[in-house]
Amino acid sequence: MKTEIRIEMKKERISAFLAALLAAAAAFILCYYQPLYIVDKMWTDILYQQAFGASPNIRIIAIDEKTLEALGPFNTWDRDLSARLVETLCEDPDSAPAVIALDILYISNTDAGNDERLVQACQKAGNVITAANLVYDKSVVDDGDGGLYVDKAYIEMVEKPYDALREVSKYGFANTLQDRDGYIRQAKVYAETEEGNVYSLAWRTYDAYMEYLGREPKMPVLYGDHRFDFLYSGKSGAYETVSFIDVLEGRVDVRSFKDSIVMVGAYAPGMQDAFNVAVQKGEQMYGVEIHANIVDALIHGKTALPVPKALSALIMAAAAGGFLLAIRRIKVPTGAILLTLMIAAETLLGVWLSSHGWIIHLVSLPLVLIVAYAAHIVWNYVQERKRRQEVVDAFKKYVAPQIVDKVSKDGEFKLVLGGESRSIAVLFVDIRGFTSMSEFIRPERVVEILNEYLTLATQAILKNGGTLDKFIGDAAMAVFNAPFDLEDYVYRAVCAAMDIVEGADELERKLLRRFGKKISFGVGVHCGPAVVGNIGCDFRMDYTAIGDTVNTASRLEGAAKSGQILISEDVYEAVKDRVEADQIGAILLKGKSHGVLAYDLKKVTGQKPETADI
Repeated sequence: MKTEIRIEMKKERISAFLAALLAAAAAFILCYYQPLYIVDKMWTDILYQQAFGASPNIRIIAIDEKTLEALGPFNTWDRDLSARLVETLCEDPDSAPAVIALDILYISNTDAGNDERLVQACQKAGNVITAANLVYDKSVVDDGDGGLYVDKAYIEMVEKPYDALREVSKYGFANTLQDRDGYIRQAKVYAETEEGNVYSLAWRTYDAYMEYLGREPKMPVLYGDHRFDFLYSGKSGAYETVSFIDVLEGRVDVRSFKDSIVMVGAYAPGMQDAFNVAVQKGEQMYGVEIHANIVDALIHGKTALPVPKALSALIMAAAAGGFLLAIRRIKVPTGAILLTLMIAAETLLGVWLSSHGWIIHLVSLPLVLIVAYAAHIVWNYVQERKRRQEVVDAFKKYVAPQIVDKVSKDGEFKLVLGGESRSIAVLFVDIRGFTSMSEFIRPERVVEILNEYLTLATQAILKNGGTLDKFIGDAAMAVFNAPFDLEDYVYRAVCAAMDIVEGADELERKLLRRFGKKISFGVGVHCGPAVVGNIGCDFRMDYTAIGDTVNTASRLEGAAKSGQILISEDVYEAVKDRVEADQIGAILLKGKSHGVLAYDLKKVTGQKPETADI
């Protein structure tokens, strides 16, 4: 027994270890390969991108609808308009902006006079950053080890400001960096080209602003192709914005731009410079505002780096495996609390790491934990059903199966002391000749023979819908029509008695061959009223029937000879048209003041009933 228990415990430990290993592997794979990357970003955007407050030192001059109505479509503008804007902003050097970032492409020469005026304005201001454009294409590239690969992000060329403007101003590429889902939450510091590194408009603006303040620019930690994650400071409209035409026509006091970063760019739908951003879903943001947010993030250190995937995956795998091991040792409600706490802890950890410059994949672990917890509940349910069925099956070996089935159904049967009066048929069966045989047969063999006979009796009783009440040494008692109503219960009791006697013939022949002796059954059947119910005490009770009907059946069995079935007159009257029986007259039974008319049952002539379905 102890060995079996140890084996079961070992199997349980192995099962728990394998389940934990499976959960850990699932968490590792999901966290490392991140098939749920887009879902994760939707969730982390909600957690991280909270628009912490746009810096008042960053101002936007918008080429908006109002400006386009006054000056015409942007593609018809002369460069003297940009020159006039720079001249207006820097007319008084003491109140000039710290940096002017023009998110406008001035790639080729147009009108010589206007081009020169813009150059002179930028040269005099000395604080202008202009835009460039990276042109991407696919290219076959040498990997340095003699192999080739297709670089889908190959920079074919850089569209720069025209030469004269480039000599008097710095420039940076204004390309945005869209994530897999089309949203912008990352930015590049610089891009590698065949001509060397080209820095972004945002970095050039930040670098110039730090120089203006007399401080060293701080390079964020980069990954991949020189990129970093950033947190938005504001949503659309968060930065103070004025119309280009209002500044140009003097309706804005340019002294308000003193010491500020001024960013000039498209702010009208028709200019096709709007993008999906992480800080606001369902509403696009203009490119100039995105650059403003990137500059703001660089100034205030609101940049982040993804936690290395291998490290993150290992941590998540350990958490998933540990969770599964833990919930197998605790109750289901406690497991739900642990699940909630772990998901909350991971979320808080993600927010804390984000505030310290790290981004962690958050969706995969909760998914694995929830699936593991659901699987654990299902597994527990299946195991509990299995254990319950094992208990029920074991219980049926000691108590009538009908009673066990009823008890196992919630609310249908209450285990309370007491009984009810019912009309029942009672069958007693006893083995004749068993005591004398047991005197010269080994005890183990005696039990084996007894079990064979009692098995035969039990099968006959249950087959005919009876309830096996109890075993009494080498005898057995059964009742019919209790605890549940049973159709034609008296006839069923008679059929059960006949099946017992007929089935004993083969057993008798077997014992006669082996031991030279034979044993057989004596059966008694009576019907009538009895009290049926739970008899005993609160902590130990027995479901049985008591009363004169039971006593009479027992006495009839005691009077029956080997292989004989004695039935009472009441039984005979109930089934006489379906049986053959010889009247043997009144029998004086022990405990009775007058004799009981008995019949010797010879044969059942009616159709035997089907096994009761209770």
